[in-house]
Parts: sequence; C-alpha cells; structure tokens
Amino acid sequence: MKKLWAPWRIDYIRTPQDEGCIFCTKPQSNNDRKNLILYRGEESFVLMNLYPYSNGHIMISPYNHTAKMNDLSKTCKLEIMELANETMNILTKSMKAEGFNFGANIGKAGGAGIAEHLHFHIVPRWVGDTNFMPVIGNTKVLVEGLQESWDNLVPHYSLLKEKTDA
Repeated sequence: MKKLWAPWRIDYIRTPQDEGCIFCTKPQSNNDRKNLILYRGEESFVLMNLYPYSNGHIMISPYNHTAKMNDLSKTCKLEIMELANETMNILTKSMKAEGFNFGANIGKAGGAGIAEHLHFHIVPRWVGDTNFMPVIGNTKVLVEGLQESWDNLVPHYSLLKEKTDA
C-alpha cells in the first residue's frame, strides 16, 4: 500500500482558525487571487487549498452553507461534478497530472476539517509522487508556490467560464 504523507499540514491543525466559515467568507470578497478562488459557478465555486497535499490541490464548495448532501439542489450537485471533471481535465493539461484522489470528508467523524460546510477535494497525483522527503525529512516538496499555481491555473478557468457563458 502506498501512502500519501502530509506532515506539513500540522500547520493547519496548529494555526488558530479564522472566525466564520472560509467557504462562506472567501466568495464574499472580490479578491479571488488572495482567496485562491479559481472559478465562480452558479451554485458552487472552485478554490485552491491553502494547506495542499500536493501542488494543484483543489476544492469545490457549494455557496450554500450546509454539511449535508441532501441540502444541495440537483443542479448544484451536477455543477460540482461537472466542475470536478473540468478541474481534472485542467490539471491533466496544465500540470500533467497522471491520476487523482477525489472525494469529500463528510462530518467530523468522516475526517472533515471544516465539517459545517460541505466541500470536495481533488488532489492531483503522479506516478512516484510518494517519496522519502515527508517521511525522513519531515518535508513536503511543493514545486510551485500557491500564488504562482493560481496564476498558472486561472486562465484555464477563464476559458471554462467563456465556454459555459456561450
């Protein structure tokens, strides 16, 4: 069994959490680059994870503040799945991703770090991306900074926006 180690995420665990729900406050701001928002849909949005498991770790969240799938409209669920598919296409094209981990941790018992607002994770993977650095050196090698990744990814989502608006 291969393992996806993420000891650098201890910063997330130890950092005091912001007031309010990030999935509610971030889309209220107009500074998408600062908030790492890549795309705004009708009922959901795409953003980069501030504490990524790997470069290109993306999250998709509904605007609706809920922890339950049953509270989402059918059109929201469909939009999330379409955005997940488009995101995987974008990451394959732009970052040469070879595979993905895709899913949601629902509820605190399910491992959700922010259990009160449902969100989905897309983590790009590459053959051989598990190595000794996180285990031996307590270090994760992220080859690109978050803002640089945002700058590289956002044009792809701009094309997606043009396609969906047409």
